[in-house]
Amino acid sequence: MGKLSTHVLDTAHGRPGAGVKVELYAVYDDSGPTLLRSAVTNSDGRCDKPLLEGAMLQPGRYELVFGAGDYFAALGVELPEPRFLDRITIAFGIADPGQNYHVPLVMTPWSYSTYRGS
Repeated sequence: MGKLSTHVLDTAHGRPGAGVKVELYAVYDDSGPTLLRSAVTNSDGRCDKPLLEGAMLQPGRYELVFGAGDYFAALGVELPEPRFLDRITIAFGIADPGQNYHVPLVMTPWSYSTYRGS
């Protein structure tokens, strides 16, 4: 059985993104996003357990929303108002629930990237 996981890397400071709020939504065509899980990253920038696994991991469209603006503000980074990047949303699909889906976020206050890991 597969699983969904994430982690956050703060490349502006060269360290894991500890204390970042992460929300996972399922995106249904008829009713919009539905919150499935909320977590906060640990000292290694990871969630303590998979966001989805086993029977909970289903084919479909999902969104991960990261509280990047609050994270950088808590570090004392001077940010404009409104923040350039506040809540970073990564929209992705799961086609095969038997596989592992790792969706990391690499971020600064001004940029971000992601990729599919395993």
